[in-house]
Amino acid sequence: MKKASSAASKTWFSHPALSVLLFLVWLLMQQSLSVAHLMMAALLSVALPRLLQGLLGPAMRPKRWALVLRFSGIVLWDIVVSNVTVARLVLAPGAKPQPAWVRVPLALRQPGPIMLLATIITTTPGTVSCVVDDETHEIWVHALDCSNTDEMVAQIKQRYEQPLLEIFE
Repeated sequence: MKKASSAASKTWFSHPALSVLLFLVWLLMQQSLSVAHLMMAALLSVALPRLLQGLLGPAMRPKRWALVLRFSGIVLWDIVVSNVTVARLVLAPGAKPQPAWVRVPLALRQPGPIMLLATIITTTPGTVSCVVDDETHEIWVHALDCSNTDEMVAQIKQRYEQPLLEIFE
């Protein structure tokens, strides 16, 4: 009997981080902590991950939470710095950006962390992850301004991929 209840709890809360995020986002959107909104947030945070379980795949389980916080700070800082850099590049009258395609070889093998790396690259202004090649284990990145592709590859691997490897694998 215990096995059935633990299996049920795994299916109901297979993505606990998503449930918490849905709960908080619902309350933020409603701008209220009324009982009705709390109940609706609870219902959505339990029901949506359950209904979408087949589409979501397995939940990503970080192994080093302290590194998650540090890594989040690095990514947010890079987004701010990149916004300023891109703004200067776009607004400067004499700027001559050097767009480039960059192939980044991946040490990551799990789909979730690879997707997260692609998302981080895309949300950082000036770069877009365009192709994740499962056969060659590469991610193709288009950079708005890149004078040295080897340097960009090293930066992506050092600042983003290495921490993701430590967090998830």
